[in-house]
Amino acid sequence: MEKNEIEKHFKGTTTVGIICSDGVVIGADTRATMGDFIASPEVRKVHRIDTNLALTIAGGVGDAQELIRILKAQNEIYKMNEGHSMVPKSANSLLSIILQANKMVPYYVQLIVAGMDGEEPQMYNLDPLGGYTEEKNFTVTGSGSEVAIGYLEDSFKKGTSTKDAVKIAARALAMAMKRNSATGDGMIIAAMTKSGYAEYTGKELEKALGAR
Repeated sequence: MEKNEIEKHFKGTTTVGIICSDGVVIGADTRATMGDFIASPEVRKVHRIDTNLALTIAGGVGDAQELIRILKAQNEIYKMNEGHSMVPKSANSLLSIILQANKMVPYYVQLIVAGMDGEEPQMYNLDPLGGYTEEKNFTVTGSGSEVAIGYLEDSFKKGTSTKDAVKIAARALAMAMKRNSATGDGMIIAAMTKSGYAEYTGKELEKALGAR
């Protein structure tokens, strides 16, 4: 089996997204699995498209990487034509069309598309066949989602700031890591506000997890 074919079967993850008073926060762990085998501890599942736009991936890594390449290319074309980057609603619509058009040979992915339209945070949860929901509070995907969503339901409050949501997302992922074997190793969390894109890993997240 070629490398690209192997990558398509990397599964298992937990990803989260939270709408905030001043922006949106998304995050994911970094473990990729093939069945019971931990294929990699360092797979990036949070992808920056532009300063106002990013997405998380769950499912087939190869399929997701192809969609990311398409979205980045289309965003550059959009900027040349319109003078600004795509907003999340437009990116979601494009991905939904691509996924729907390929449902006979589907992309095995579930995506959270999130970011800012001016000062308005937007977030969408996309399934492999192009169906989507616009999320107004929080959302999760992946094999550890049942654990993560329990924590989010208990901890989320409308009007939460991105600063506090980074901590909430980190703790939700940490809980999923304890209970879901396909979720683990590290995590990456990103916050988008009208000021731009910021990413948190390593010691910054350790500090957030330790803060009470």
